[in-house]
Amino acid sequence: MVRSDFIMEIRRYIVNPGERRLRAPWRVTLWVFLAGFGLVLLSGVIAVTSSVVRMTPTVAVVRQIAIFAAGTVVAVGIGYLLDRRTLPDYGLGFDRQWWRDAAFGLVLGVGLPTLVLLVEMAVGFIEVSVALATIDSGPLPLTAFGPPVAVLLLGAFFLVQATTEEVLVRGYLLTNTAEGLAGWVGKRGAIIAATGLTGALFGVLHWTNPSASLLSVTNITLYGLLLGACYVLTGRLGVASGFHVAWNYTLALLGFPVSGLRMGVALLSTDATGPTVVTGGEFGPEGGLVALPLLAVGGAALYWWVRREYGAVALLEDIAIPDLRVRTRSDTTNQDG
Repeated sequence: MVRSDFIMEIRRYIVNPGERRLRAPWRVTLWVFLAGFGLVLLSGVIAVTSSVVRMTPTVAVVRQIAIFAAGTVVAVGIGYLLDRRTLPDYGLGFDRQWWRDAAFGLVLGVGLPTLVLLVEMAVGFIEVSVALATIDSGPLPLTAFGPPVAVLLLGAFFLVQATTEEVLVRGYLLTNTAEGLAGWVGKRGAIIAATGLTGALFGVLHWTNPSASLLSVTNITLYGLLLGACYVLTGRLGVASGFHVAWNYTLALLGFPVSGLRMGVALLSTDATGPTVVTGGEFGPEGGLVALPLLAVGGAALYWWVRREYGAVALLEDIAIPDLRVRTRSDTTNQDG
C-alpha cells in the first residue's frame, strides 16, 4: 500500500491527472528530444534525396526552404500531440484579426529598417548606391539567378525561416513555459517570466553568428522581448511573424547584414562608415546602438495597434491557460454533475 501511494505520488509529479497529459517541464523536455530526433531524421532524408538528385542552385534553395518548412511541421506536430492543445492556443488561429495583425507587422518590419537607412544617411554614417545585384554570400546560392528571381527566392526563404522561429520560440516555448510557471508565480508573473526567458534564448541563439558581440546579443534579446510582447498582448502570432519576416527581408534588400550575414541579393549597396558601436558594422543594425531607438519606436507602434484593434493593452492571461482538444476530468465531472 505504501509502495503504491509512493508510485502514485511520483506519477502526479509527471502527469497532470486532471488533464491526462504530461506536466509542462516533462512535455517540453520530451518535445525537445523528439523534435530534435525528428529534425535529424528529416535532415538525413533530405541529404539522401540530395545525393540522388543533381545538386543545382534551384535544388539547393528549395532544400533550404524545405528544411525549415518540414522542420516546423514536425516540431508543431509533435507538440500538438504531446500538448493536446488547439492550434489557436499556439497563436495560430488564422482568423481575420490574425491576418490584420500580420499586415501591421509587415508594415512595421519594412518601416523600421527604412528609418535606420534614412537616419544613417542623414548623419553621414552610411554610404549608399543603387545596385540591384547578387553577391556570393549567405546561405543561398543566389548568384546563379538573375536579381529579380533572387529577390523572390530570398523572400520565400525569409517567409519560412522567420515564421519557423516565431512558431517554435513564441508559439510553443513561450506558451508552455508560461503554463508551467503559472502555478508558481501566478498567470501574469508566468507570462512575464516566459517572455523574458524566450527573449533571452532568442538572443543567445544568435551568439554564434558572424561578427556577434555582447551588444548584438543584448539587442536581439530586447527584440525578442518585443516579439514576445506582440504575442502575449494579442494572443496571436500575426504581428510577430509579419514583423520578423519583413524586418529580415527589408534589411537584406537595403544592403544591410542580417544578424551578421549578407544574404546574397540587395537593391542597394550600403557601406557603414560611422562608429561600429552605433551602426553595428558587419553585424548590421541589430549589432549597434541604433537598434535601441528603433526598439522604442516599435514598442510605441505595437502599443498603438493593440489599443486600436483590441481596445486595451494588457497581458492575456489565457496564454498561461491551456485550451485543450480533449476533455479533462473537471469537464467530465461538471457534465456528470
